[in-house]
Amino acid sequence: MRSKKKQAAEDEAAIDLTPMLDVVFIMLIFFIVTASFIKEAGVEVNRPEASTSNPKDNVNILIAITGNDEVWMDGRRIDVRAVRANVERLHAENPKGAVVIQADNTSTTETVVKVLDASREAGVLDVSLATEDDG
Repeated sequence: MRSKKKQAAEDEAAIDLTPMLDVVFIMLIFFIVTASFIKEAGVEVNRPEASTSNPKDNVNILIAITGNDEVWMDGRRIDVRAVRANVERLHAENPKGAVVIQADNTSTTETVVKVLDASREAGVLDVSLATEDDG
């Protein structure tokens, strides 16, 4: 008799975690769906300073150009000739997104213009050059 009472008391004391897990999973799904993921170019560059710089909203395509003219997108190095195809692919994922080119101070103008032209040829009209605010 005593063991039945002890077993019943243990059953009443047990905490059912199923509803809590359901809520946690629902919250996880909610945050994954509503989060905006920031895509990094993949390298750190020393951007030029400008007194007329403006913050840019709705950026989803970042292209970095290093000091020795290497082009980086999505954390990997790509060839300049592959910029257009990569921008077209990323622009298809978010048609309202813009392209921001993060060019190093010591990168050549030729590479920057090639990347800018490739971005425009990919159908993105909102292309900007990232700068540091000198103020």
